Amino acid sequence: MSVLHLLGTAGEGGAETYFVDLLKALKRAGVAEAAAIRRNPLREARLRKAGIPVKVLHFGGPLDIITRPAVAGFAALNGTRVALAWMNRAARHTPRGPWARIGRLGGYYSLKYYRGFDHLVANTEDIADWIVDQGWPAGRVTCIPNFAAAAAERAPVDRATLDTPADAPLLLAMGRLHENKAHDVSLQALTRLPDAYLWIAGAGPQEAKLKGLAEALGVAPRVRFLGWRADASALYRTADVCVFPSRYEPLGNVVIQAWAHGLPVVAAESQGPKALIQHDRDGLLVPIDDAEALAAGVTRLLDDPGLRARFAAAGVQRVASQFSESAVVAQWQALFADHGAA
Repeated sequence: MSVLHLLGTAGEGGAETYFVDLLKALKRAGVAEAAAIRRNPLREARLRKAGIPVKVLHFGGPLDIITRPAVAGFAALNGTRVALAWMNRAARHTPRGPWARIGRLGGYYSLKYYRGFDHLVANTEDIADWIVDQGWPAGRVTCIPNFAAAAAERAPVDRATLDTPADAPLLLAMGRLHENKAHDVSLQALTRLPDAYLWIAGAGPQEAKLKGLAEALGVAPRVRFLGWRADASALYRTADVCVFPSRYEPLGNVVIQAWAHGLPVVAAESQGPKALIQHDRDGLLVPIDDAEALAAGVTRLLDDPGLRARFAAAGVQRVASQFSESAVVAQWQALFADHGAA
């Protein structure tokens, strides 16, 4: 008996990266599973290398009449007992069958896509509460957070390969180049941090706009746009401070990942980071869209090595107690067992 994971997005982002990380973790824990995904050669390769059967399907719009029956056939072939839909597009193509249907929500999605589903999983308590507030039965909602882990094999990046001085304060911003991620605020903050360099790891529609802003602000010589990176762990290990100024962020997986790598965080107090970070205990929170406050938070950390060390230790402890791979995988296993996929 197995779990079939469905992912209908083709691009790269935090949810897509975590999709692969969780499937690999479940595989290590002995969960029989398969994946139906939209075409993405890198994702296909990573899953197949982990020994997870993969079916590539179209996952198109309302006129796509092929994907749903193809999912049903693949599910039957793999003895599926639980079909786990990651986000709306996957939910739309998850057929009924002799399996439980579970939706995994990492945001405040329209619940119309999950009508008839047996259970919903939210990755924050706030999202879980919101689902119940929309009228979903509380007994059919579970909060299972994302896990974070520092890849043991990843050494820090050689700064020279990215034309960054070895002794310069280095800030790391992770996330899609999208308005919600507020990379423009990080660039504005950099004007108040004359010695610091900023690495921005991510791809997205705002790349040209952000590069133009960096030029206009006069900080372009100290900014490196890295594109989408598969070596996030190495980046976390290289930086001095993680900046996370997102305007809208239901979770804030970057915060958890930074903690796992012992990297102190300055984040905007959007919903996810505000729920995660205990201000002045394991990170700093600043107002949304406030470049001056972001720069002040970074300066405080850069000027106080003891504070950086204290935040780093506290973050590592938070991951160990709440966001470890073993703890999160155990919660998924219990949920699958409750729905017949023991």
